[in-house]
Amino acid sequence: MPAKTVADRDRFLKAAMKIVKKRGMDGLNMRAVAKECGCSTQPLYHCFSGMPALKEAVAAQIVQIYQGFLRDEIASGEFPEYKAVGMGYIRFAKEEPQLFKYLFMRDRHGSDTIDEDTGFEEEALRIAQKTGVDERRARELHAHMWVWVHGIAAMYATGYLSWDRETVSRMLTDVFLGVKQRLEE
Repeated sequence: MPAKTVADRDRFLKAAMKIVKKRGMDGLNMRAVAKECGCSTQPLYHCFSGMPALKEAVAAQIVQIYQGFLRDEIASGEFPEYKAVGMGYIRFAKEEPQLFKYLFMRDRHGSDTIDEDTGFEEEALRIAQKTGVDERRARELHAHMWVWVHGIAAMYATGYLSWDRETVSRMLTDVFLGVKQRLEE
C-alpha cells in the first residue's frame, strides 16, 4: 500500500501545483485539488493531514522550482554567477508569475524579512570578494541590485513589463557598474 500512497501524493501535489500556477496560492484548497484529480477530498486527507500540510508541500516544491531557475541560469555560463542569479530571478518571475508572487510578493509582516535573510549577506560577501570593495560597500551595492532586480521581476510577474532579455541584461550591468563606481569614489 505505501507505493500507492506515494503515487497518490505525487498526483495530488502535481494537481495542486497546476492550480497554484494558474490561480496562485489563494486558489488552492482541498476541493479544487480533488476536482482536478477527479476524486473526493478523502484521499487527499489520507496523504496530507490538512491544508497546512498541503501548502507546506507546495511551498517546498515552489522553492525547488525557483532554485532550478537559478541553477540553470548559472550553469548556462552566459553571465558571471552574481548576474546569473539576478537573471534567473527575473526569468522565474516572467515564466512562473504566480509562483514568484508567492515567494517574493506576499505580505511579510511578522515573518522572514531581509534582515533575517542569510542569503543577502552571502551575496554581499561574494560581491566583496569578486570586486574588491569592502563589505559595507558590497552590502550597499547588493541592496541596490536587489531593488533593481526585484523591481524588474515584479513588473514581469504583474504583466507590466515585457522587455527582451538583452535589454534587462544591459540595464543590470549599467546599474551594477554605476553604483560600484560611485561606491569606489
